[in-house]
Amino acid sequence: MNAAKNNSVKVALPKKRKIASLDKKKARSGWLFVLPFVVGFVLVYLPIIIDSIRYSFGEINAADGTLKFVGMQNYSNALLTKVGDNYFTDVLIQGLKQLVVDIPFIVLFSLFIALILNQKIIGRAAFRAIFFVPVILTTGLIAQIDANNALLNYMGSEQGIDTGAAADSSATTQILSVMDLQALFQNMAVGKGILTYVADAVNNIFDIVNRCGVQMLIFLAGLQSISPAIYESCQIDGASGWETFWKVTLPMVSPMILVNTIYTVIDAFTSSSNKVMTYIDSVYNGTAVAHGRELSSAMSWMYFLVVIAVIAAVAGLLSAFVFYQKRD
Repeated sequence: MNAAKNNSVKVALPKKRKIASLDKKKARSGWLFVLPFVVGFVLVYLPIIIDSIRYSFGEINAADGTLKFVGMQNYSNALLTKVGDNYFTDVLIQGLKQLVVDIPFIVLFSLFIALILNQKIIGRAAFRAIFFVPVILTTGLIAQIDANNALLNYMGSEQGIDTGAAADSSATTQILSVMDLQALFQNMAVGKGILTYVADAVNNIFDIVNRCGVQMLIFLAGLQSISPAIYESCQIDGASGWETFWKVTLPMVSPMILVNTIYTVIDAFTSSSNKVMTYIDSVYNGTAVAHGRELSSAMSWMYFLVVIAVIAAVAGLLSAFVFYQKRD
């Protein structure tokens, strides 16, 4: 028996070939897609970031160009140094106040426009393009050309056709003032703070509309991803359009509200017209303050930490109300 066992032929079974799962294939494709950005970030942006951190904790010697470590001195000087008529903290607080006014109106207005353009109307594609055109015209090279447009500057000056109403931000030339709202809501128990908030938003309506293009497209994508069967069920149950919006449409697009809010916050913080960005740029290029480059680096990193804190607060607050549809 033992000899028979020893003489038996052993057949080698073929090895099972490992097949990558669909998730792993998607992960590989994703990394391949972002590989150019990763390579560019490591080779180009990362050294710049490291140098910026070094400059924020150092002081450049004008004689030989060497960098001397000074600790937190640049950060304290950035908070205590007055450039022009404002301190860095004053400009930062003004920027945060403007953010509180702009962000809710941009998100709500873009959702409102997306709901309208999602309806079956004639020329829907043309209207979508019209609302997205400002995104193209206010970015990149076109924005620089527009900023240097002598004709528009002349028309906006006192010598042009316009008397300066577009350039003057005084109370007499604004679209709506707090006094107008008080006269309108004099019989309502509305506080002056709300009136000021609404007046600032209305007076800033041009900028709000220009910054709604990307958010509108994201909301449109979210609205079109909702299954029509859900709306048909609501109609069968006798739900009104108002009830359908609050109980179906709004929860289904709540992830897009979170994405658009974070995108709008980042876009507002990094805009070239942002007061804080303009202030930091003036410190970097100006000669009124000693060691402006080091101070601007310190201001930039403090501003970066404030941006991260605001984004974390907004994401944490809105995440509690976000509804994610289960696709089982």
